[in-house]
Amino acid sequence: MSTVSAILRSYRAPREVMRAHRAGGADEALGLMWLFIACILFFVARLPELSRQSHFASLEGREEPVASLALPMFYGTVLLAPLMFLLLAALSHLVVKALGAKGVWLDARLALFWALLCTAPVVLFQGLIAGFVGPGPGMNLASVMVFLAFLFIWINNLIALEWRKEALA
Repeated sequence: MSTVSAILRSYRAPREVMRAHRAGGADEALGLMWLFIACILFFVARLPELSRQSHFASLEGREEPVASLALPMFYGTVLLAPLMFLLLAALSHLVVKALGAKGVWLDARLALFWALLCTAPVVLFQGLIAGFVGPGPGMNLASVMVFLAFLFIWINNLIALEWRKEALA
């Protein structure tokens, strides 16, 4: 199954897709690839908003080039966010372990990283709204859609991997 079709299928049957990835040999390298691709797409999603911000700053007589706004965003999104997501995956593993889960650390990372990659298309849509429409009800609705999609996929991924019957190392 291609990555795009797996992402689309994750919105309907996230547990099946996650189990198929894990049974197919998903490992640390694949999980990190998902994470970095998701972070790069999240950065790209912010570019329309940064362009809008730069444009309105120039209308007000301030000089804010898009590049000067994008560089800190790049550092935060592509270099620092992966570390925060690794910590979040570790925390989620500890929480579900306390609730009786039998999975391993890798399962929590794969669950989170796949959920991030699956929500990247919705984040890109949210970025277009931020860039072309700006703040308002549309942006709020898009933000809620992103958050709910992420939670839905992440929680189902955790359930699929952390509470599976057979143990995978």
